Amino acid sequence: MGPARSLASAPAAVAAVAVAVVVLGLAASVAAAEGNVVLHVHHRFRGRRQMLGAMRSHDARRHGRLLSAVDLPLGGKGTPTDTGLYFAKIGIGTPPKDYYVQVDTGSDILWINCIGCDQCPKKSNLGVELTLYNPNGSSTAERITCDQEFCTSTYNAAFPGCKPDVLCPYNLTYGDGSSTAGYFVEDNVILNRVTGNLQASSMNSSVIFGCAAKQSGGLGTSSEALDGIIGFGQANSSMLSQLASSGKVKKVFAHCLDNTNGGGIFAIGEVVQPKVKTTPLVPNQAHYNVVMKAVQVGGDVMELPTDIFGFGGENEAIIDSGTTLAYLPGDIYNPLIEKIMAQQPGLDLHTVEEQFSCFKFVGSVDNGFPVVKFHFDGSLALAVYPHDYLFRYHVR
Repeated sequence: MGPARSLASAPAAVAAVAVAVVVLGLAASVAAAEGNVVLHVHHRFRGRRQMLGAMRSHDARRHGRLLSAVDLPLGGKGTPTDTGLYFAKIGIGTPPKDYYVQVDTGSDILWINCIGCDQCPKKSNLGVELTLYNPNGSSTAERITCDQEFCTSTYNAAFPGCKPDVLCPYNLTYGDGSSTAGYFVEDNVILNRVTGNLQASSMNSSVIFGCAAKQSGGLGTSSEALDGIIGFGQANSSMLSQLASSGKVKKVFAHCLDNTNGGGIFAIGEVVQPKVKTTPLVPNQAHYNVVMKAVQVGGDVMELPTDIFGFGGENEAIIDSGTTLAYLPGDIYNPLIEKIMAQQPGLDLHTVEEQFSCFKFVGSVDNGFPVVKFHFDGSLALAVYPHDYLFRYHVR
């Protein structure tokens, strides 16, 4: 008897159907892109047996935050991810210290837990050592006051009751009730710049980021704790925007994710090598949206209902590094599953964990089931193979 495999069912939800913002399905050779800043990222589930229930629970918390956001400016409701999915190590301060941060395409700022923080986690179950940032311990740290340009531009107005010695605050409240609050600091951030021939050198850049003084809700727990979040959103307050405005990189980034071992590479700046196909982002959206044109199962192209994702326009999908699985609306998911399962009509389906449809299958799933292709604007196609969309479930 072969191993049991599970096919994850998905609710009618917004889709996160891609692995990069401007680059889809790259190999690790993206690190050869000359002129880029790179972050080596690690996945929360790397080296562990993947549990569909755990991933689904993580995504439910994530979507509670992502979809509840009404705006991205600081001081209002934001869109950070649940910590502990894709994370990277960066250096901050002089002398530099290492910090582990969640890499998130759904939020805007970089923030780090700071010394004296109320309810900041002291340990993490992700196998990393947490470090509290201390502005007094860095010779290059400067606190941002409310009368400085960064603060007034962030709030699009003069800060009420501002005096020259009052720190510029940030306060983000999320849809699940958790929050982070503190003040802004400017300090050196140490990143790796690719210099060619697969070589990298350190690059220092002054970046303004949040110094977290208080956490609440899920951000204060140790199960998925990290030192902070690095947001790659579109606002001027993001590290990407700051690096671009200083002329150090172009305002472009890509992430290449390793589906086999977990983790991957985040490249900040234009990808020069290898040459890749791209799909344009939908303008004037709070998140990174792309237009999905069609879904192909084997040789059959499915007809997509109009505006299935509910954005009021074309069929758009959200690119989100903070969601583990891909989610499709029922109008796509149900006929998609029917076409996939039609390749093996004799399978006996049963439910596990009260939510997943499973079956026993002997042999290679890649030979027994069709390849699914998601077609995006700009003639870009993302091929998803059976070993990617079918999950092995271990019988207890």
